[in-house]
Amino acid sequence: MPNWHDVLNEINDHQQRHSQASAQTIDIVRRKHLKALSDLTGRNTIAYYSGFLTKPSVHGGDINDDDLNAFMACVHGMDRNLGLDLILHTPGGGIAATESLAHYLRDMFGRNIRAIVPQIAMSAGTMLALSCRSVVMGKQSSLGPIDPQIGGIPADVVVTEFKRAFDEIKLDPMKAHVWAPILGRYSPSFLTQCEYAVDWSQTFVRTALVANMFADDQNSAERADAVVKELSSAELNKAHNKHLGIDRVRQLGVLAEQLEDNQPLQDAVLTVHHCFMHTMTSTTAIKVVENQDGKAAVRHVAQQIPPQTISIGLGSPS
Repeated sequence: MPNWHDVLNEINDHQQRHSQASAQTIDIVRRKHLKALSDLTGRNTIAYYSGFLTKPSVHGGDINDDDLNAFMACVHGMDRNLGLDLILHTPGGGIAATESLAHYLRDMFGRNIRAIVPQIAMSAGTMLALSCRSVVMGKQSSLGPIDPQIGGIPADVVVTEFKRAFDEIKLDPMKAHVWAPILGRYSPSFLTQCEYAVDWSQTFVRTALVANMFADDQNSAERADAVVKELSSAELNKAHNKHLGIDRVRQLGVLAEQLEDNQPLQDAVLTVHHCFMHTMTSTTAIKVVENQDGKAAVRHVAQQIPPQTISIGLGSPS
């Protein structure tokens, strides 16, 4: 199986043989392996990669509305009857943008969309993965909780905190003095905003699961409710950036395919992943959306986008 160093050696060898610029060589090698993956599966393939690991302080690597333009460019001209493999590597992003993107892909490919997570698809990335027919994960792959964050504050925690304060003050009015400085941090209507954000994210994922992943199950609504309850609870998950591996994801009822069960697919997927990670490490790219035919939309560091007000992401959006 090609590893990170094998891919780097291939990039260096190609560059020396053809006397090309480093970025150009990386593009050529990456696109070769992305096409090879598509040829192996016989399916359309779009890779959605964020540079959040290599450029964590740069805005624009989140899921946002500009991504729809990139996907439209990549989908154009595809034989949509072949379905879509969507490779995801993202910390998350805006709820509205994620919902819009999921609806667009569903309109283009119907239910025939499979998510592939070589390493990390957190928060809104998890929401996008759960809107697909199934999710392919390896032993190293992680999804994450889907509880929304508002200004870096977990909305579900705020709702829970207000309920706790109400209950404690109802039992002992003297507790109001303890809770006053805590609740005083929040602006008017903030609790309502949090409640709306929690409901929005839960409704989106529940609806997506019933419409696709669990569509053939007579108990689709119950299964979807169970997944949403577990993934959206800050109390259960303890932290928004908690990593959930394939065993835990399967326990929740998510249809997750083990990448290691198909060795040729594993080799192809991880080679593509290493190619994209080299791209993020060695170039100014902060996000790449690219299909098997070499159509790509690349956002560079200079093209910064303000953070979303309401977001589903890994850590604080600030």
